[in-house]
Amino acid sequence: MRIALIHALRHSPPPIEAAFARLWPEARLMNLLDDSLSADLARDGRLTPAMTERFLTLARYAVATGADGILFTCSAFGPCIEAVQREFSSMPVLKPNEAMIEEAVKAGSRIGLLATFGPTLQSMPAEFPASVSLKTKLAEGALDALNGGDHEAHDAAAAEASRTLADCDVIALAQFSLASAAARVGEVTGRPVLTTPESAVRKLRGLLAA
Repeated sequence: MRIALIHALRHSPPPIEAAFARLWPEARLMNLLDDSLSADLARDGRLTPAMTERFLTLARYAVATGADGILFTCSAFGPCIEAVQREFSSMPVLKPNEAMIEEAVKAGSRIGLLATFGPTLQSMPAEFPASVSLKTKLAEGALDALNGGDHEAHDAAAAEASRTLADCDVIALAQFSLASAAARVGEVTGRPVLTTPESAVRKLRGLLAA
């Protein structure tokens, strides 16, 4: 199976590739990266029709190369990805977080959502069902540290921020790039921790590898 991975942050490919290597090594991966998407969203403060068209263009290219499924890896672009899902309804097109949300809802009714990219906490909470209690937290400075190449500072900032979520049943890490901090978040909070890469690979494999 050929899986197209479409990224809006340059830190996203390594964690999803590592998750595939662990959970579905037989899958053939292709990476499409446009890191101006996240920069433009941060600048504009909202999703625009032009942004949606850019997502459709990337998806059309991926399908033209023979992709059997598409996984988007940046969680701040839900409506843009939904437009792709509508156009390519005959194949699996996953939002980065939908599989993790499904697993989180099964794990408990009090869910902590930790993010490093501010716009994620504007768009992603609406994707959770109303039946759960959602507590959100932005790990201030973590993404800046990662952008500067300081992975240790990124993971430390994420772990420190997660302390406020220790009263939740489960903690969901919103960014693919947060996967590296999962063990430390679990140590600090004592709670189960879900990452978007591993949840997404499990769902895609279940859909395509039967």
